[in-house]
Amino acid sequence: MTRREEIDRKAVEILKSTPNGIRYSELVKRIKTEFPSIPIGTIKGTVLKLNVRLPKEIYKPDRGLFRYAGFREEELIEKEQPPSISEKVKEEEFYRPFADWLVNELEECTKAISLGGNKFKDKWGTPDVIGIREPRKSDIIKPPTEIISAEVKIDTTNLITAFGQACSFKLFSHKSYIVVPNDSIQEDITRLDALGRGFGIGLILFDRNKPKEPGFEIRVRATKHEPDMFYVNKYMKIIEDDLFS
Repeated sequence: MTRREEIDRKAVEILKSTPNGIRYSELVKRIKTEFPSIPIGTIKGTVLKLNVRLPKEIYKPDRGLFRYAGFREEELIEKEQPPSISEKVKEEEFYRPFADWLVNELEECTKAISLGGNKFKDKWGTPDVIGIREPRKSDIIKPPTEIISAEVKIDTTNLITAFGQACSFKLFSHKSYIVVPNDSIQEDITRLDALGRGFGIGLILFDRNKPKEPGFEIRVRATKHEPDMFYVNKYMKIIEDDLFS
């Protein structure tokens, strides 16, 4: 058996025992421990191409992360049968807590309210939470008012649609967030992370089983952009009394 074959075999063995996968540097370290006589450079070069040489056994769900392919099949089954959630928990229960979190913890807004439903009466959708950031009296330089919108989801089966809604909010918002359960399929979270960074959409994770203590956690902060002022004024007129009073 060649050195490369030994490394491949050991890598598969290690990955089979770690369902969440292993980062490149940790995998190299563990293989080096098993084969101290093999030069570290040989191990690094061999590990780097594991998913290319052994696509049926090893894949990369994220940059620098190796995982045994058998766990991907189990994950696909989980997608068809998403993690259970209490029927008593309703999505609307998270709107007010997230609005408060935007103001008090993330400090993205000076005021935020829950909307949801079809308040804007528009096929492009209504944000579940919307807020404003206005200059404070203590600010020496007064910044312009900003609009921040968010789409909250407790259903993990259609997150790409939720992401599309968050993108549509950029039409009238300076910043837009998507808020999803932290027990979503890991590969879905990774993709939302990458898409969020590419499109400037913020990503927040939370515990969908605890509406009183959701434990909101920021994964990607939204990037500010300039919305279309025609749509800003169109939609803000509808909620002027609630948001700007």
